[in-house]
Amino acid sequence: MTTGRGFGVLWSANALSNLADGLAFISMPLLAASMTDDPRIVAGLATLYAIVRLFVALPIGVLVDRIDRRLLIINANLLRGLALLAFALTLHLGLSSLVILYLSMAVVATLESTADNAAVAILPSLVDRGRLDSANGRIAATQLVADEFAGPPLGGFLIAIAAAAPVFAMGGLWAAAGLVALALPVHPRRHNQLGVAATLHGPRSVYKEALEGIAWLAHHRLVGGLALIGALASVGYMLTFSILVLFAWEKLGLNETSYGLLLACSALGGLLGSLITSKLRNKLGYRWTIAGSLLLGALSMGGLAMSTNPIIAGALLAAYILHAVVWNICSTSLRQRLVPDAMLGRVGGATRVLGLLGLALGSFLGGFLGTTSLVTPVATAAGVFVVCSILAALIVQDESTISD
Repeated sequence: MTTGRGFGVLWSANALSNLADGLAFISMPLLAASMTDDPRIVAGLATLYAIVRLFVALPIGVLVDRIDRRLLIINANLLRGLALLAFALTLHLGLSSLVILYLSMAVVATLESTADNAAVAILPSLVDRGRLDSANGRIAATQLVADEFAGPPLGGFLIAIAAAAPVFAMGGLWAAAGLVALALPVHPRRHNQLGVAATLHGPRSVYKEALEGIAWLAHHRLVGGLALIGALASVGYMLTFSILVLFAWEKLGLNETSYGLLLACSALGGLLGSLITSKLRNKLGYRWTIAGSLLLGALSMGGLAMSTNPIIAGALLAAYILHAVVWNICSTSLRQRLVPDAMLGRVGGATRVLGLLGLALGSFLGGFLGTTSLVTPVATAAGVFVVCSILAALIVQDESTISD
């Protein structure tokens, strides 16, 4: 296998889906704000999204290991498309409400989790394992362009035309992603394995199967260690980003427009990271690429804590996002290489739960520490990433000991 037609189909479907995600990122909160001026209800949309993704992660992991992943990607995207087209129709006809908006967001969160997990799990069957870093890097680059550069401005432009316009666009893009995914290659061997498993074991408990994934993760030193580092890194991320807008206003003297520019510039670091990760890994190996990237995260957060210059802060944030992308690509590729195919969905789901819990804890701690000084959570994040880097150097093995 190489990064050939099958990967090209997955990449294309992901690109369409990512563009819809970018539209949703800006459009859904704006729609909520157009229906109510209660900040709790507007913010509640993001809270609902996070809670749904947390609670569905484990059962979706089981589903990804039970069912043909190709069909999951197809159906998750088609169903998202149909749900959003129906929501857009209610907006167009003036029949929508906050309840429908919230229900639509819950559907999007559930099906997004399904499509994302299935895409990560199917990738090792589409490319050579030695090219997983490159494939994951291409997917990450496309996601950054769609989510950060293309989706938000397009969403703002469309919603200025009509409230339903970006929602129609989202629905169309997700439906198109599902149709493109129809061209993913069918793997008869996996069909046979799923059929044999169902025949031998009969109906099985979702709970027990989810526990199998958790147990595998807990007993694998490298993959389990990476999951814990990921959870800790998520804490560090949200320590800063939960209060970043306040830090930008008070410490850097930025306004709403310049803050948006700061974030856009920082995303360029992630784009660079997605392009160089494979070369870095080939030169340094997983151990030092991961440890070095996490150390870069620590240095960038430490520098940001001391910075009052918006240009320097932008460069430091770009370095931070670069580290985050390199870390994410390497940890994902290692998981894809080391986890048995039959467990990829469940181990991925358990890893996602740890990451989401880390985000929630980091957000809480960022707000709590920020009441004393906005520098405190940023400086604390730097310390967290130092710990992550040390753990990575201790846990990640030399390249020669990592078996495919």
